[in-house]
Amino acid sequence: MDQMDKNILQALQHDGKLQNNELAERIGLSPSPCLRRVKQLEDSGIIDRYVALVNPQKVNLGLTVFARIWLKSQDEKTVNHFIDAIMDIAEIVECQLMAGDCDFFLRIVVADLEAYRKFQIHHLNKISGIQNVKTEIPLQKIKQTTVLPLT
Repeated sequence: MDQMDKNILQALQHDGKLQNNELAERIGLSPSPCLRRVKQLEDSGIIDRYVALVNPQKVNLGLTVFARIWLKSQDEKTVNHFIDAIMDIAEIVECQLMAGDCDFFLRIVVADLEAYRKFQIHHLNKISGIQNVKTEIPLQKIKQTTVLPLT
């Protein structure tokens, strides 16, 4: 991947709907080679997919909470059971397996605190193998981006 590919990626990270002609103009390349490079970035998996970023406030999902999860055991069966249990829960938009204090770190989106309370009762607390859940409620979003720092 050379600097031209990085320029393409930077432009598409800021606006994934750029038409090829506009993208080519922005990065200083003619349309055919630009399209070829984008296709190569897609085929190689560097460009994973294109998505629309939805404003959570506008769709009544105004609260993001973070939950730290401790399992009763870290054996393969318990870990895999937890992973399988959370995969189809729409409110869990991110799950990280952690090294350190907790076992998993979840980012959860819901409408409000009452919705989170119900979510915890009806979803998290029903997953067997969880020993403890600690919920962190952010007071203010300072920075959130999907743009990777390509250098």
